[in-house]
Amino acid sequence: MLTQRSRYALRAMIFLAEQPLDGPPVPMNRIAAAANVPRKFLELILADLREANFLHSHRGKAGGYCLARRPHLISLGEIIRVIEGPLALVPCVSRTAYRPCNDCQDEARCAIRIAMARVRDETARILDGTSLQDAAAEELVAA
Repeated sequence: MLTQRSRYALRAMIFLAEQPLDGPPVPMNRIAAAANVPRKFLELILADLREANFLHSHRGKAGGYCLARRPHLISLGEIIRVIEGPLALVPCVSRTAYRPCNDCQDEARCAIRIAMARVRDETARILDGTSLQDAAAEELVAA
């Protein structure tokens, strides 16, 4: 299940993707209001996204945040991995944080592992194949 933290991060990033590409930085208060995210929580999320090089921050009176890359070059999967970690539901199928299950007798034939690998692959295919630009366009169509 997607955590509230990930939903906040996605809403904030989609909002930033909808801003003019060469426009001024967007103040945090405006992002928080538009994405309906508590400001204090948003500060922590934006700091993580900035450290992962998804955002640039600008200080001062005209400061704020802007995307570090074009919206079509940032996927939802990348954002979720920064906020949550691996997409895999069980550690034995994770591509970035593999860990064998303690109680598994035969990993190669484990029905749970095989099913969860398919879930991971399809989840990654969809999330990595959906850019911020795609998500912003879908949001506009739905409105």
